[in-house]
Amino acid sequence: MNGFLVLFAVALAVSSIGFKKYVWFISIGYGFSVAAIGAVLICLFGNKADTGLIITCVLFILYGCRLGGYLTYRETKKASYNKKMKTEIKDGKGMSVAAKCGIWVSAALLYACETSPVLFRLENGNGTDGWIIAGIIIMAAGLITETSGDVQKSLAKRERPGRFVDTGLYRIVRCPNYLGEMVFWTGVLLTGIGSNSGVWQWVAALTGYLGIIYVMFGGARRLEIRQDREYKDDPEYWAYKNKTPIMVPFIPLYSVAKYKWLVA
Repeated sequence: MNGFLVLFAVALAVSSIGFKKYVWFISIGYGFSVAAIGAVLICLFGNKADTGLIITCVLFILYGCRLGGYLTYRETKKASYNKKMKTEIKDGKGMSVAAKCGIWVSAALLYACETSPVLFRLENGNGTDGWIIAGIIIMAAGLITETSGDVQKSLAKRERPGRFVDTGLYRIVRCPNYLGEMVFWTGVLLTGIGSNSGVWQWVAALTGYLGIIYVMFGGARRLEIRQDREYKDDPEYWAYKNKTPIMVPFIPLYSVAKYKWLVA
């Protein structure tokens, strides 16, 4: 439990950047919180961890720095993105301090839960096994997918800024960056199998995993609604949308816009 509180405290400290701009609690603060947690785990357990566990922590750092850096660049350098988001995301100026604190604490708790399977394996003294190896492979695949999706979208938008993206990974799913995110955290969850001990550890691990899956589908819903509005008169967009799964390859789920409970 003490180790989990450390992760929670780290996430609280890093994600407090959201008090400057509240959406940063769940964007820039998210990425750099995961990176910081990876670094802290190495500092706390580096002399006890074997190669496999060190790699999982390094993947946290790579994942978090990549995501946090990308989001920071997008927020601070891309004027077109900021102009569009002014009408999509509330600026939080009218939000009470109590509401901001609620988002801050709940987000930091989610980040600690997401990374907890690796912490518990380190605390429980379990080394590298088949589940760690599988988890590392899946985490790496998720990181590559997410990064490729963001890069491909940026390049496509640079060439044709007024058109939706349907090239590269976007031929397979409409949100490959969100898919990569879910794959990454699936790998993290797998690292806890054979190591998580007791109800508490499984509750924390599953809360983190299911929480981020919910957030990703909520993000996909927001994106779908925005694109439906932006490309409403484009028949090519509707043809693409109606034949390309929104999130998971080969699963015929083409829309989540009607699911109002996806409010993340």
